[in-house]
Amino acid sequence: MSVAGEGGDRARQMRAKAQELKDAAERATDPQERQQLQEKARRMEEQIKKEGGTGPGLDPMK
Repeated sequence: MSVAGEGGDRARQMRAKAQELKDAAERATDPQERQQLQEKARRMEEQIKKEGGTGPGLDPMK
C-alpha cells in the first residue's frame, strides 16, 4: 500500500472516531461529559484537516 493510501486510511479511522465521539456526546446526560466529548471530536477533526486528511468519503468542508 502506498503512503498516501495509509494516510487516507488513518484519516478515515480518525473521522470515524470523531463521529463516534459526537454520537456519544449526543447520548450523554451529563452536560460536562457532553462538552468534553464534543471538544475531543472537534480537536480530532482539526487534526485531520491540519494533516490534509481528506479523501474519498471525507468532507473537507466540515
